[in-house]
Amino acid sequence: MELNKNQYVLYKGLPLVRDGDFICYGDLDEKYILTLNILSKDDKSNPNMIMVQICHSDNRNKIVKGKQTFKNDLFDALDIGREWLLHLLKEGK
Repeated sequence: MELNKNQYVLYKGLPLVRDGDFICYGDLDEKYILTLNILSKDDKSNPNMIMVQICHSDNRNKIVKGKQTFKNDLFDALDIGREWLLHLLKEGK
C-alpha cells in the first residue's frame, strides 16, 4: 500500500478509506465506488461478516442492482468488490 498526493492509502492503485467499520474503495470522481460494511467480528476483532456493495459515487444509498453480497473474510470481500468495480468502470455504464 502507498499514499497518493491527497494522503489516501492506495490499494492496487485506488484510494481506500476506512471509518470505523465502514470502508470505501475507489475514486469518488468515477461513477461507482465499492463500499464494505463490517457487520461482525470474531473474538480477536477480525471481521467475519462483511457486506459488499457497489454504489453510485454521488449517492451511496443507490446500490447497483446485483452488486451486493456478504463475505466472511475482508480480503475476499475486497477482491470480489474490486472485480465488480473495475468491470463496471471499464464498461462505462
